[in-house]
Amino acid sequence: MSRPPIPPALASESSDLARRRLIVIAVCWALVLLDGIDTFIYGAVLPEMIGGGHLGLTDATAGNIGSYTTFGMLVGTILSGTVTRWVGRRPAVFASVGLFTVATLGCGVSTGAGMFGFFRLLCGFGLGALLPIAIAYGMEFSTGRRKALATGIIMTAHQTGGAIAPLIALGLIDSAGWRSVFIASAVPAVVLLPIAIRLLPESPAILAARGRHEESEAAAAGYGLDPIARPPERPDRWESMKALFRDRQWSTTLLFWLTSFAGLMLVYGVGQWLPKIMGDLGYETGDSLLFSTVLNLGGIVGMLVAGRLADAVGPRRIVVLWFTLTAAFVYMLGTHLPVAVLYVVVFFAGLLLFSGQTMVYATVGTHHASSDRDTALGWVAGMGRFGAVFGPWLGGALLAAGHADYGFAAFAATGLFGAVMMALATLTIWLRRSAV
Repeated sequence: MSRPPIPPALASESSDLARRRLIVIAVCWALVLLDGIDTFIYGAVLPEMIGGGHLGLTDATAGNIGSYTTFGMLVGTILSGTVTRWVGRRPAVFASVGLFTVATLGCGVSTGAGMFGFFRLLCGFGLGALLPIAIAYGMEFSTGRRKALATGIIMTAHQTGGAIAPLIALGLIDSAGWRSVFIASAVPAVVLLPIAIRLLPESPAILAARGRHEESEAAAAGYGLDPIARPPERPDRWESMKALFRDRQWSTTLLFWLTSFAGLMLVYGVGQWLPKIMGDLGYETGDSLLFSTVLNLGGIVGMLVAGRLADAVGPRRIVVLWFTLTAAFVYMLGTHLPVAVLYVVVFFAGLLLFSGQTMVYATVGTHHASSDRDTALGWVAGMGRFGAVFGPWLGGALLAAGHADYGFAAFAATGLFGAVMMALATLTIWLRRSAV
């Protein structure tokens, strides 16, 4: 039996609503692109800064500064969910982008390692705050069974930024110096931020959570979204935080956090130190930087592949499989392969590495209600930032001790740990549902 034709007026309205939702996701994508560039630009300039003795940086101090950045991300990420619920997503997004843009400019004019580290710390606050908010936007403004794919699409921007960052460094370091790389990385925000301010709406879920029900209903209708169920008239500001632990939810929450710890240790440990470790293992400088670009190109493909598969079979299964395969490919990075083969291995490592962590976010986002999603994502990303702090430090410590060859083996073990933690989280969810 064929379906009746859709009236032209309704088809036009549906198309217009889909276009509006797409604009929201596109704006989030563009802002996360800036986040990706400013995150990975540090790793791209490290070989030049350390090799040239700029600001007195050594392997050890560079690793410490990388950890300052990720500590800033930790704080920014944890605070983002709660602050967003209090002040709204729009102000939180614009504040985070403004902060990491100004801080990146500050890195370019720093006169010493202390000043440089301080600006990277500030940069981390903004970088860490933006990602969970942008992911929550993408999941809320997608419809049907496309939430994991929407998460993957938005995170392709982060990897696109990671692929662009080494190219900016290659294009500017020799001709204009390392400072110009940071300044050039901050310039696009001057154009994109005013556009985002005009186009990005407030979240219907956050409006409802803050008691602004009429505005929430109007915003949802304006984008073709389901209306948000009204919470109590006097909502508890800490309700979203409590939801992470009530009804034996605490065990799943903690295992999600440990999985995120492993994923972000991999992302920031491998992402920051790949060029330097490859250089220390004897590869040419040009190859070492291009390895980072290929790693992130693989990440872009991985986001799309993992997102589609996760929507079909569930993101938890993809996380377990992806982390296990990541361990194998990351271990292969340290086995002294021919350059041509190594490029292939780097591509697949990136395909698995970044999208595995992104599917952790998709798992958490689909596990919690929309009104609790910002808080749940903020905390899982924030707890994961402890891994992001530890990863760069570990890489720096191994390099400083002359053990570059141990780095990839340590990160491979981290991948296996993440797979086990998500498998255990899946078990706790199954046990809880069986007990109901």
